[in-house]
Amino acid sequence: MTSFGVSSMELPVMRRRLGMFCLLYLVLLVTWTSTSVVGQVIEVEPNTSIHQEGYCVWYGECGMNNETRKPYNCLYNGPARSLPVHDHELLVELCPKFVKGNVSTCCNGDQLRTFKNSMSLPLQFLSRCPSCMFNFMTFFCELTCSPNQSTFLNVTKAETEKGNVSITSLDYYITPVFAQGMYKACKDVSAPSSNQKVLGLLCGRSARDCNATNWIQYMGSTDNEQTPFQITPRFVAKAEPMEPLSAITYSCNQSLPDGREACSCQDCQAACGPQPEPPSPPVPWTLLGFDAITVIVGAVYLAFAFAVSAALVFHYHYWMPQKALDSDYGPILSDVDRERQNLLGKLNTGCARFCFCIESYLQTTFSCWGEWCVRHPLPVLLVSTIVIAVCSAGLHWVVVITDPVELWSAPNSRSRLEKDYFDTHFGPFFRVEQLIIRAPNFNKTIFTPYFTAPDIPFGPPLGKDILHQVLDLQLAVENLVVNHTGDLVSLKDICVAPLSPYNNNCTILSVLNYYQNSHDVLDHIVKDMFWVYADYHDHFLYCVTAPMSLNDTTKLHDPCLGTFGGPVFPWLALGGYDGLNYHNATALIITFPVKNYHHDPTKLALVEAWEKGFLDLVSNYTNPNLSISYSAERSIQDELQRESNGDLITVLISYGTMLLYISLALGHIRSISTVFVDLKISLGVAGVLIVLCSVACSLGVFSYIGVPLTLIAIEVIPFLVLAVGVDNIFILVLAYQRDERREGEDLARQMGRVLGNVAPSLLLSGLCEMVAFFLGGLSGMPAVRSFSLLAGLALVFDFVLQVTAFVSLLGLDLRRQEAWRVDILCCIKQKAQNLRTEGFLFLFFRKVFAPVLLARWTRGIVVLIFAGAFSCSIAVLNKVPVGLDQRLSMPDDSYLLQYFDDMSKFLNAGPPVYFVVEDGLDYTTVHGQNVVCGGVGCNPDSLVQQIFKATQISNYTKIESVAASWIDDYFDWLNPQSSCCRVNSNGSFCNASVIDPECLLCHPITTAAEHRPVGINFTHFLPMFLEDNPSPKCGKGGHAVYADAVRIYSNETKVGPSYFMSYHTALSSPDDFTTALRSARNIASNITHMFNVTGSTSRAFPYSVFYVFYEQYLTIVEDTVMSLGLSLSAIFVVMVVLLDIWSALLACLTITMIIVDMFGVMWMWGVSLNAVSLVNLVMSVGISVEFCSHVVRAFVTSAQGNRLQRAHHAVVHTGSSVFSGITLTKFSGIVVLAFSKSRIFEVFYFRMYLSVVFLGAAHGLIFLPVLLSYIGPPTRKATVVVHHYSKQREGDPLDRNEPQASVGGWY
Repeated sequence: MTSFGVSSMELPVMRRRLGMFCLLYLVLLVTWTSTSVVGQVIEVEPNTSIHQEGYCVWYGECGMNNETRKPYNCLYNGPARSLPVHDHELLVELCPKFVKGNVSTCCNGDQLRTFKNSMSLPLQFLSRCPSCMFNFMTFFCELTCSPNQSTFLNVTKAETEKGNVSITSLDYYITPVFAQGMYKACKDVSAPSSNQKVLGLLCGRSARDCNATNWIQYMGSTDNEQTPFQITPRFVAKAEPMEPLSAITYSCNQSLPDGREACSCQDCQAACGPQPEPPSPPVPWTLLGFDAITVIVGAVYLAFAFAVSAALVFHYHYWMPQKALDSDYGPILSDVDRERQNLLGKLNTGCARFCFCIESYLQTTFSCWGEWCVRHPLPVLLVSTIVIAVCSAGLHWVVVITDPVELWSAPNSRSRLEKDYFDTHFGPFFRVEQLIIRAPNFNKTIFTPYFTAPDIPFGPPLGKDILHQVLDLQLAVENLVVNHTGDLVSLKDICVAPLSPYNNNCTILSVLNYYQNSHDVLDHIVKDMFWVYADYHDHFLYCVTAPMSLNDTTKLHDPCLGTFGGPVFPWLALGGYDGLNYHNATALIITFPVKNYHHDPTKLALVEAWEKGFLDLVSNYTNPNLSISYSAERSIQDELQRESNGDLITVLISYGTMLLYISLALGHIRSISTVFVDLKISLGVAGVLIVLCSVACSLGVFSYIGVPLTLIAIEVIPFLVLAVGVDNIFILVLAYQRDERREGEDLARQMGRVLGNVAPSLLLSGLCEMVAFFLGGLSGMPAVRSFSLLAGLALVFDFVLQVTAFVSLLGLDLRRQEAWRVDILCCIKQKAQNLRTEGFLFLFFRKVFAPVLLARWTRGIVVLIFAGAFSCSIAVLNKVPVGLDQRLSMPDDSYLLQYFDDMSKFLNAGPPVYFVVEDGLDYTTVHGQNVVCGGVGCNPDSLVQQIFKATQISNYTKIESVAASWIDDYFDWLNPQSSCCRVNSNGSFCNASVIDPECLLCHPITTAAEHRPVGINFTHFLPMFLEDNPSPKCGKGGHAVYADAVRIYSNETKVGPSYFMSYHTALSSPDDFTTALRSARNIASNITHMFNVTGSTSRAFPYSVFYVFYEQYLTIVEDTVMSLGLSLSAIFVVMVVLLDIWSALLACLTITMIIVDMFGVMWMWGVSLNAVSLVNLVMSVGISVEFCSHVVRAFVTSAQGNRLQRAHHAVVHTGSSVFSGITLTKFSGIVVLAFSKSRIFEVFYFRMYLSVVFLGAAHGLIFLPVLLSYIGPPTRKATVVVHHYSKQREGDPLDRNEPQASVGGWY
């Protein structure tokens, strides 16, 4: 056969040429046969005319098939002969049904021994199902030894050599009923180590294409290279004078008369009962055909909107405006001192009195402290510098977590504990280097098989030329040698070699391993001048159906088993095919598993050096015919590091932009002539440096105590602390700029008074944020915990440094300004001028923003808009996607993006999953074996059976293949009929390939030996099984597959932990990975429950390499609720203590609305919920406090008239500071992040930062003042008294900065 890539116009011409070649071939054949000289072997006409019971067609062996090196049987058409007594034992072992009477058979001892050797390999696989093995042995026992074989066997050809007549061909008459019965009993039997149907090995084709007819035809054909002569089956019910074989067969779900049980569900679909069905997906909760939550939220909002609108209309028509500045509590008496004492004594009771006392104490304390700091700047700055230096010195010992495992999973999390257990007992999961190769410039080729088979299309990468080119690349990788600090490292030094030290070839999961990674084998072809009988196409088609085969049964007779001694499953080496049509593959997948020296840094460095060489080799490899995507184990970490370095410039530009704005905006420019004096560039730079120093101190302190840091925390914390710190700076500086120095006050006392007024507000917001973040440290997610603790401590340092060092620096700058010295160049002095103006932003807020915002209809519209946004966000809360697409974590120009895309397109199998049975299960008892095994006699809900049932609903469970069961293969290996387990006289193990008469079977051939090993026998032979390499004589050796799957204690008396390996289905999205983890844990939980019910205390758990990364998504919603809930609770408690309950409720309500709206923006903008976004959400709580707390406190402490006037006061005096301090500062820096080349920066930082600043400013400066104007807390009576008392003492009855318009004018 050959491969043609021809057009339809060429086919008729080629067919004519082939016809001419065939005619010529026949002429030459006739000529040759008529003139040839007959050699020593003479074909004769067989004489088997007797076809009746008691007669044979052969007896004994004579002659040899030179190709198979197996003997022929001697022609004998006489009565059955008595079998010698010394051969009875062998007959009992193989064909016990003939052991009766004088034991007359048509076979002698030599034939029985040949028969046993021929059956050794099939019985290793078929013995799992007793009825299948019984029917199979019946088929061959009747053929080999039946005393009535002449009734169903007819010799058609024979030859004479040295006087002996040898049979070379015969017909085997079989009833279709028997053939179907034998096939049906065996069609489901599987091989535990490869998870394939056994018929795929015994039928010459894939198990799905195998049937009773072609199976029996293949077993009798000489083309299989195992049968010495042709046995042609004749499937007929009657054929005079023949009597077709119609022996009884047993179905796989039937027990045998000798007491052997029916086959297990894994090997017999009929024994399984109804196929499991996945649970029905939850029915969506709907109302009126729409999402129920959306309908309910919408209905509530409409009702709320109607109520608000009705109230506004009523208010507009029936409410009469009050006079300006009317107090909630009536007029103040003229005797202010007497009234003050009276109100303080009688009205300020309970919570109000407590809050007022705290407020008074804080004002007094901070006033004294501020005055002292301004008077003594040098000691304050010196102590601050020492503290900063000492704390920051800890950065020398800083440890940054770069290991993704440490970053995304807590040390005490279930996934980490299970990973550590697996690594400890079985070794770390190997590292993976992978290539995905396509041939985009080539089309499919058409393969025309030999003789009459239909054409078969082969995908573009399966053309021979492409395969040779891919093999060149693969060999280049194999031969790659890297120099690492003088040590030469090659793939053989670090690769996984399962049969080492007997076979040191590396495991390479590649389709080219079907060709032994050899150009010569790939070019192997069997042909003559007319036909191509077999080439690489035929070998490929066979190997994808039987990858464990040592002989492809085509004319090539090449092995499929990889050079490393294991199979290469097609679903691991091919991609882009449909169904099981592997020949349609559009991609080749080459995987190089490499040892993982996770706990040995020296060896790990060698591996990483080779991986770097591998990446350099592939990235520089050029071949126009190949499209190659690639990845190494270190790739993600390398790209993340490259991304961090690449984004460093973007981050620096962002912070530089914010610094520039702060420096320019902090100064209050009174006129063009005073611009250089009024600038506060030096103060702005100093303030930003203080903020950054507070971050450095926090990082240093945690480095001192050995707490590792994360890149997420390092990237996010400066943004948060800068937002808080800059806001405080603006509030403090603007408060001074708007204040007037009282008579008799100097600069220090004025600064003390200003600090006393604003520091409680700074303390309120700072304390809320600190407590909230420290409580966030209780989170189980390492990234969130690290960020929360570092942020909390950084805010502590920031607050302390701002009320100490910054106050002293502000005092020095004010002295410079009062001395009319130029900023930065302090030696230059300007002429003094008497100027006082209000800032533009302050004027805008006082004259435009506040009046418009607090107008009657504006307030109603604001409430409706914000309530509507809040309602919409609630409706989509449960629709925010969960997970992190790994593409987002890569730079835009990363080679891994193409690799990830190709993975999702072409990979047809997911990562392996190991179901681990912890120490404690007693395998030496039948009970302990039954709860895990999958063969005959095992529990129907055993570990292997439960995994098998999970594969039947793989779309739901995400389990693709049946578990590779070491215990089932061990039972098959130990079966005496398999000849795998042999020991010599000194008790040492004899491999099945060893020919030594002293090697004896491990168990004598008795009925009892067919039962499983128990007690000491189980552990005695198990090490031999785990050391035995698979061979043509014994395919069940466990070294290649199970060497690391079982742990045996040193005294070899007890089996420790073990695992059973399966595969997940192909997983692409975060939801797929999370579902796979959840499903595997459910299966393991059921297995553990089964263990406990049956009396075992052992536990089973699943392990796969990705579990530690995706476990967070199982509880991400709960973690989010806990983290945000703790933060809000802390804020509420602090505000209750420093303000009052009602103020705390309103502030927390506004912050909650901001966070909920953040979820709405995340849904709308495609930002998923994961550890990164959760950190940003926790950070958003802190920034929201900055937007809200100052406004609320300004409202509460205002002594103006009613709620509306106090809201106006809060917006004008605090809102402008917050707007300039946070909103404009952050906006200037955030815009730069939009130009980052990193998708994770663009999605999780730019989008979320911009959202929180926008939402925080909108809620804090628009919604919250409106809310306070409606339902804000009442004026504190003591505050009113103190306010008027202080005004009378100053001779200023009213605050001249307050508007004197009527309240109605503000509507």
